[in-house]
Amino acid sequence: MTNRPLALITGASSGIGAALALTYAARGYDLVLVARRRDRLQEVAAQAAGSGAGTEILVADLATPDGLADVAGRAARGDVRLLVSCAGVSGYKPLHDLSAADIDQLWRLNATAPVTLAHAVLPSLRERGEGAVVTIASLLAFSTGQRTLDTDAVSMTLPPRTMYAAAKSATVAFTRALAAELAGTGVTATVVCPGRVATEWSGNQSQENQPGVMSAQDVATATAAAVELGETVCVPGLADTGSVDRFTDAERELLSDGNRADIADRYRAPGR
Repeated sequence: MTNRPLALITGASSGIGAALALTYAARGYDLVLVARRRDRLQEVAAQAAGSGAGTEILVADLATPDGLADVAGRAARGDVRLLVSCAGVSGYKPLHDLSAADIDQLWRLNATAPVTLAHAVLPSLRERGEGAVVTIASLLAFSTGQRTLDTDAVSMTLPPRTMYAAAKSATVAFTRALAAELAGTGVTATVVCPGRVATEWSGNQSQENQPGVMSAQDVATATAAAVELGETVCVPGLADTGSVDRFTDAERELLSDGNRADIADRYRAPGR
């Protein structure tokens, strides 16, 4: 390692995670690269070295208790300045088609791991008074009331995604609440919610130039910019951030209008 700041990036062997590793290497960071495939991590490390980055490879499966504990231990060492939780898996199946073991692993990787790693790294970030926690979620976090995706570029039926959407919604809620908790500390929290991305993980790598499909590099570029801008919610393809503001306003209205002593009239028995 060099004397450059250190970023720990999970899911760094391919796709968005690999693009983030190379982006932050080019921005002057050394790297701790985490994923299951050592050979792919070594390839990313070799590319990062071209930007002068020192790299440490940590092979771990965050879907397992031991793997998550190993990475949390590394995050807690006190030298990490930037945590990027990018590892994830889709699990695009109806809930009844998933085994109990599937559910446990999907939730640990997609929802528990970002929280555990943030908890591990935050003491040193807060003590230093600077740094960032970044979680990669998905626009599907906001899709639970939708059956289709209809845009100018594409119209498609959304996949079965109960576990995935639930985990990514939890990640969005966690990061937004954490950002408020960290206000004034010098430490920031950002959640990134891309739409469809051309990656090996999603099966869309060959569709990079197709309408409505973003490149992994563009997601990485937007992520780094969002962290610098201090954004809490980053939607890389969203031109008008007013949508995020309106989402927050709707939450505020729901919270205030629903917090009453009396039940709504529609829940009352007839004649009462």
